[in-house]
Amino acid sequence: MRSTLLTRAVALVLVATLLAACAPGANPLAHTAANGPPAGFFLGLWHGIIIWVTFFVSLFDPAVSVYEVHNSGWAYNLGFVIGAACLHGGGGAAAKRRRCAAT
Repeated sequence: MRSTLLTRAVALVLVATLLAACAPGANPLAHTAANGPPAGFFLGLWHGIIIWVTFFVSLFDPAVSVYEVHNSGWAYNLGFVIGAACLHGGGGAAAKRRRCAAT
Protein backbone atom coordinates (compact mmCIF):
# COMPACT_ATOMS: atom_id res chain seq x y z
CA MET A 1 0.00 0.00 0.00
CA ARG A 2 2.79 2.41 0.89
CA SER A 3 4.56 1.53 -2.35
CA THR A 4 1.57 2.51 -4.49
CA LEU A 5 1.20 5.79 -2.61
CA LEU A 6 4.86 6.57 -3.18
CA THR A 7 4.57 5.61 -6.86
CA ARG A 8 1.56 7.89 -7.31
CA ALA A 9 3.32 10.78 -5.56
CA VAL A 10 6.41 10.38 -7.76
CA ALA A 11 4.21 10.15 -10.87
CA LEU A 12 2.33 13.31 -9.85
CA VAL A 13 5.57 15.24 -9.30
CA LEU A 14 6.93 13.98 -12.62
CA VAL A 15 3.79 15.01 -14.53
CA ALA A 16 3.76 18.43 -12.83
CA THR A 17 7.43 18.93 -13.73
CA LEU A 18 6.84 17.95 -17.35
CA LEU A 19 3.86 20.29 -17.66
CA ALA A 20 5.80 23.15 -16.09
CA ALA A 21 8.66 22.54 -18.52
CA CYS A 22 6.24 23.03 -21.43
CA ALA A 23 5.09 26.43 -20.19
CA PRO A 24 5.96 29.20 -22.66
CA GLY A 25 8.38 31.92 -21.75
CA ALA A 26 8.30 35.61 -22.50
CA ASN A 27 8.63 36.70 -26.13
CA PRO A 28 11.55 39.15 -26.29
CA LEU A 29 10.58 40.23 -29.83
CA ALA A 30 7.00 41.22 -28.99
CA HIS A 31 6.25 44.92 -29.58
CA THR A 32 9.63 45.54 -31.19
CA ALA A 33 10.36 46.93 -34.62
CA ALA A 34 12.50 44.54 -36.64
CA ASN A 35 11.60 44.28 -40.33
CA GLY A 36 8.37 46.23 -40.29
CA PRO A 37 5.51 46.32 -37.83
CA PRO A 38 4.82 43.30 -35.63
CA ALA A 39 2.29 40.72 -36.83
CA GLY A 40 -1.22 41.45 -35.56
CA PHE A 41 -4.59 39.73 -35.40
CA PHE A 42 -5.21 39.23 -39.12
CA LEU A 43 -1.72 37.90 -39.82
CA GLY A 44 -2.18 35.54 -36.85
CA LEU A 45 -5.49 34.43 -38.33
CA TRP A 46 -3.80 33.72 -41.66
CA HIS A 47 -0.93 31.85 -39.98
CA GLY A 48 -3.45 29.71 -38.10
CA ILE A 49 -5.25 28.84 -41.32
CA ILE A 50 -2.09 27.84 -43.19
CA ILE A 51 -0.47 26.06 -40.22
CA TRP A 52 -0.12 22.66 -41.94
CA VAL A 53 1.43 24.11 -45.09
CA THR A 54 3.86 26.13 -43.01
CA PHE A 55 4.67 23.13 -40.83
CA PHE A 56 5.44 20.98 -43.87
CA VAL A 57 7.68 23.67 -45.37
CA SER A 58 9.43 24.19 -42.01
CA LEU A 59 10.52 20.55 -42.03
CA PHE A 60 12.71 21.22 -45.07
CA ASP A 61 13.60 24.91 -44.65
CA PRO A 62 15.02 25.97 -41.27
CA ALA A 63 14.35 29.64 -42.08
CA VAL A 64 10.56 29.02 -42.02
CA SER A 65 8.78 29.01 -38.67
CA VAL A 66 5.21 27.95 -37.91
CA TYR A 67 4.67 30.79 -35.44
CA GLU A 68 5.67 34.44 -35.99
CA VAL A 69 7.72 35.46 -32.94
CA HIS A 70 7.70 39.14 -33.97
CA ASN A 71 4.05 39.67 -33.09
CA SER A 72 1.78 42.10 -31.27
CA GLY A 73 1.07 39.73 -28.37
CA TRP A 74 -2.43 38.63 -27.39
CA ALA A 75 -4.04 39.88 -30.63
CA TYR A 76 -1.75 37.72 -32.79
CA ASN A 77 -2.23 34.75 -30.46
CA LEU A 78 -6.01 35.13 -30.62
CA GLY A 79 -5.96 35.29 -34.41
CA PHE A 80 -3.65 32.28 -34.61
CA VAL A 81 -5.89 30.16 -32.38
CA ILE A 82 -9.08 31.21 -34.20
CA GLY A 83 -7.47 30.48 -37.58
CA ALA A 84 -6.29 27.05 -36.47
CA ALA A 85 -9.67 26.30 -34.88
CA CYS A 86 -11.56 27.29 -38.03
CA LEU A 87 -9.41 24.97 -40.09
CA HIS A 88 -9.77 22.05 -37.72
CA GLY A 89 -13.44 22.39 -36.86
CA GLY A 90 -12.97 24.24 -33.59
CA GLY A 91 -13.79 21.27 -31.40
CA GLY A 92 -17.52 21.55 -32.01
CA ALA A 93 -17.56 18.10 -33.58
CA ALA A 94 -16.53 16.61 -30.23
CA ALA A 95 -19.61 18.08 -28.57
CA LYS A 96 -21.98 16.70 -31.18
CA ARG A 97 -24.28 13.97 -29.92
CA ARG A 98 -24.14 10.68 -31.69
CA ARG A 99 -27.06 8.38 -32.09
CA CYS A 100 -26.50 4.81 -31.05
CA ALA A 101 -27.59 2.24 -33.57
CA ALA A 102 -30.21 -0.04 -32.12
CA THR A 103 -29.43 -3.68 -32.71
